[in-house]
Amino acid sequence: MRGLSLASRASSPALNNLSKSQKSSNQPKLTTQKHPSRSKTDRFQRQTNHTEASLTGNNTLSSLNSQLTKIPVPKGHVSHNRDTRSVDRHYISRILSRNDWFLLLNHEFKAKRINLNPQFVVSVLQNQENPIYPLRFYIWVSNVDPLFIRNQAVKGVLANAFYRKGPVVLSVDLLKDIRNSGFRVDEDLLCVLIGSWGRLGLAKYCEEIFGQISFLGITPSARLYNAVIDALVKSNSLDLAYLKFQQMSADNCKPDRFTYNMLIHGVCKIGVVDEALRLVKQMEGFGYSGNVYTYTNLIYGFCNAKRVDEAFRVFETMKLRNVNPNEATIRSLVHGVFRCVAPREAFELVIDFIEKEPVLGRLACDTLLCCLSEKCMPREAGALLRKLGERGYLPDSSTFNITMTCLLKGLDVNETCGILDKFIARGAKLGFSFYLALIETLYKAGRGMEGDRYLNQMVKDRLVSDVFSYNMLIDCFCKANAMNKAVMVFKVMQDRGVSPNLVTFNTLISGHCKDGEVQKARELLQMLLELGLKPDIFTFSSIIDGLCRAQQFDDALGCFSEMVEWGISPNAVTYNILIRSLCLIGDVGRSMKLLKDMRKDGISPDIFSFNALIQSFCRMGKVEKAEKLFVSMSTFGLIPDNYTYGALVKALFESGRCDEAKKMFFSMEVNGCVPDSFTCNLISENLVKQGDFEELQNIAKICSERGISLKSIPAV
Repeated sequence: MRGLSLASRASSPALNNLSKSQKSSNQPKLTTQKHPSRSKTDRFQRQTNHTEASLTGNNTLSSLNSQLTKIPVPKGHVSHNRDTRSVDRHYISRILSRNDWFLLLNHEFKAKRINLNPQFVVSVLQNQENPIYPLRFYIWVSNVDPLFIRNQAVKGVLANAFYRKGPVVLSVDLLKDIRNSGFRVDEDLLCVLIGSWGRLGLAKYCEEIFGQISFLGITPSARLYNAVIDALVKSNSLDLAYLKFQQMSADNCKPDRFTYNMLIHGVCKIGVVDEALRLVKQMEGFGYSGNVYTYTNLIYGFCNAKRVDEAFRVFETMKLRNVNPNEATIRSLVHGVFRCVAPREAFELVIDFIEKEPVLGRLACDTLLCCLSEKCMPREAGALLRKLGERGYLPDSSTFNITMTCLLKGLDVNETCGILDKFIARGAKLGFSFYLALIETLYKAGRGMEGDRYLNQMVKDRLVSDVFSYNMLIDCFCKANAMNKAVMVFKVMQDRGVSPNLVTFNTLISGHCKDGEVQKARELLQMLLELGLKPDIFTFSSIIDGLCRAQQFDDALGCFSEMVEWGISPNAVTYNILIRSLCLIGDVGRSMKLLKDMRKDGISPDIFSFNALIQSFCRMGKVEKAEKLFVSMSTFGLIPDNYTYGALVKALFESGRCDEAKKMFFSMEVNGCVPDSFTCNLISENLVKQGDFEELQNIAKICSERGISLKSIPAV
């Protein structure tokens, strides 16, 4: 600890600034949406019951007070103002999980422990694991205050809940539960449900329920037809969508602009633009002119059909008819052009388009820069960014980070930094990840002073604030082989009162071990233990690797044994470190023992485990043992790679078994391994030594067809 503190005193100005910067709030957590999976479909099939014409029977309710006593009411479980942070959603969930949920919610509402407002309703709908619970809550809220039915935010959150946690199936039991509450499935709720089924791809179920809506006491309407057609289009059931479209007149329902736009979207999605044009003409015949959604879909459709010129003409038509393009229009056109033609041609087409349409401004430029970055065109992206910057253009933060990442990978670092500095001076903001990538690149290039300058900018932008950002910064310096900087950041982190966690120590330990500084790694391990943290598999694997690099193999094996005493089971990576290291010093006996121990522990060896041993046996001239290992790989379902074949082919040639070596080379592709440049050059060189020029010409021809260049061989 003392040594680390002394090392930290000579910190750079960037790190001094880092220590002086103020703490910022924790970064917001990201939520991941769940998407429909096979398990959802299976659950849906198990739950599906046909909707019946009539439902009878009511739940027998016990005394309300006795039921309430079974649910502990936490203090302040519902806020009495508009701040919903104090809402105890678990309490609401427990009520919604009961058969008498409707009565219990009414009781809480009458007791003024629930104060309804849109924020509270949305928060409850968003935080339910079972999709039936948001349905029940929505039904209850609709009974208390029907205005919530028309609140688009509430309906949107409900639809997302059905999609993320669903599907919600209109089973007999569910319909009975709804009826017992005094409510019924109305048109509003049915439209939301149909929308969720469409997003989940349940086209047949949408059609089935729509055919039975009379049992729910609902009459077909244009709105319901639109909901079903939209759901069928989203679930890629265009034929069924057309069938419903044709049935509308039989139910005295007239198609409107929404109906046509949904069908136009469906046919444009598959590139059948001529049908889309027919629908537009039919729609206009009924008195509905195309809107921005109509024309955006046509542009999207023409691009899907690779008819770029017509996509541009649609845009011109929009201007003539005074229909203003929106963001979706611009993005559809620019991305569509890049899908249709070669990237270079697409770039030129879009540039001409932007020059003619200056009103499009920033959005078109942002989209073009994103397309250039996706297509890995750093030269074009850099030139465009410089040109636009001279005109006062400032991209949005997301676009700027995507573009700068592309430039960092494809341009000279001086050129990238030159562009970057000009935009930073004008107020452009960079993300944390790009700063790390840039600093790592500069340090690897030996340009630490410039790296410190951007580190200062990171601090100025308050991007380094918590243990997670410090860990990533430490990792950045470790990857850049700048361990002194990593240690300095570690010291600054502690000085600012940010407690390191296991990831912090593991990152530093791994960095020191790769740098050959095993003693420093041991000191960090001691510090880790003093803080009450428990080392994990990554900690031990890093230290074992460091000891092996330092040729301290007995200590490495001792650490391996100690790891088991800590109750930490080694994995394939840990075993491979030891197997590879022992093979390098020729101790194949202990390596083979480790391979057997690995299998006894129930850990399947991987390609790296076998390659180390096969290459070692080949170097020792023990080709038969190498071949036995090669054959045993198939029992583990492993496919040998070019390193495996290369070692064996070379060893077979050296042992005079040339025919077997050639046979093994030609068996590679059959066994799922495509020869690379190394393997092809290896066999070519050996064929030259053998004077087998006829076979060499065959291999040269195969390599030429695959774009593999062979080393210059005068004999061919």
